[in-house]
Amino acid sequence: MSTDTPTTPPLPETWPVLSALDRRLLGVLVEKAKTTPDTYPLSLNALATGCNQKSNRDPIMHVEEADAENALVALQTNGLVIKITGGRVVRWRHQLYDRWQVNKVELALIADLLLRGAQTEGELRSHASRMEPVEDLEQLRQALRPLVERKLIVMLGPEGRRGTLIAHGFYTPQELEVLRSQQGRAVESAPVTSHPASAHSDEVATLAAELQQVKRDIAALQARLEETQQAVEELRRHVPVAAEP
Repeated sequence: MSTDTPTTPPLPETWPVLSALDRRLLGVLVEKAKTTPDTYPLSLNALATGCNQKSNRDPIMHVEEADAENALVALQTNGLVIKITGGRVVRWRHQLYDRWQVNKVELALIADLLLRGAQTEGELRSHASRMEPVEDLEQLRQALRPLVERKLIVMLGPEGRRGTLIAHGFYTPQELEVLRSQQGRAVESAPVTSHPASAHSDEVATLAAELQQVKRDIAALQARLEETQQAVEELRRHVPVAAEP
């Protein structure tokens, strides 16, 4: 059951590592529940299709239904997903509101990181807003802080600094080390200004970075169209065709 005012559980030392396929499956389940609720929970075919989308995904993957099913069984054992039986098609839904004790916006932020990997503040706000509205950077930061405290999200640089990458907390230590090295290279290559940056100039710089996401926003709209087309195909597969008179 979802809630916007969850009771925060004790802080874990670390969260269980998720494989790349686990992350993709959970991200797709959250995304489709929010963007195409009429076709949620998802069939195995719809899940595999969602995993293999070319838009709103990084990296691009090719997931077979058999591999997805095996991963889902393991995720079910860990209480992250549940299988829905009794209909003509077995379907799957996530259990992440209860499992992670997060609200709607927090889950959208984590899900987008699961789907796309590490991002800057501007990128994450823009992308996650497909699923839940994130009005501005201050709302984003307020949503991120408890997630960082609970280690569901990892800041790879100082909060609010231009170019700081934000990652989910389900990577292996080796993967996080690679991401931190990427963050370090990004900081080293950042232009040096002759005057200290004020809060206002930081905000302007972040807004400028967001403007560079316009092409990605267009891609997001294309993805919504793709999702709608997938939903229509899914409905067609399960709506009986009327017999010819």
